[in-house]
Amino acid sequence: MALPKLTRPELQIMEALWSRGPCSIREIHESLPPRKRLAYTTVQTMVYRLEAKKAVRRTKKIATAFIFEAAVSREGAQRRLVDELLRMFGGRSRPIMAHLVESGTLTLEDVREAEKALRKLAGEEKRK
Repeated sequence: MALPKLTRPELQIMEALWSRGPCSIREIHESLPPRKRLAYTTVQTMVYRLEAKKAVRRTKKIATAFIFEAAVSREGAQRRLVDELLRMFGGRSRPIMAHLVESGTLTLEDVREAEKALRKLAGEEKRK
């Protein structure tokens, strides 16, 4: 199944579900940062839209409240965002990497992890 495209506010809601686990709409609403908190009804609408996108699913009903859980993993959503970003750069990762280096965001540990992943990938390619 293709991962749904998620907006920034939808990602905030997903983050609440990834961090806290299954939640009601009220719990999701209350977990959002107070200064930028969306209206309860906006959160409710967005959760229902996420359900339509198959990013969340209802797990149970307690009294009149539905409990929702993430149906998409954090890693899957992150991969989708990175893939979209790469498409914007014509599939080239160098401009992105250059920016990360110049901004100081990329750490030596990040580079080591990337090298390790590349070596593993190269080893898998040799076996094919």
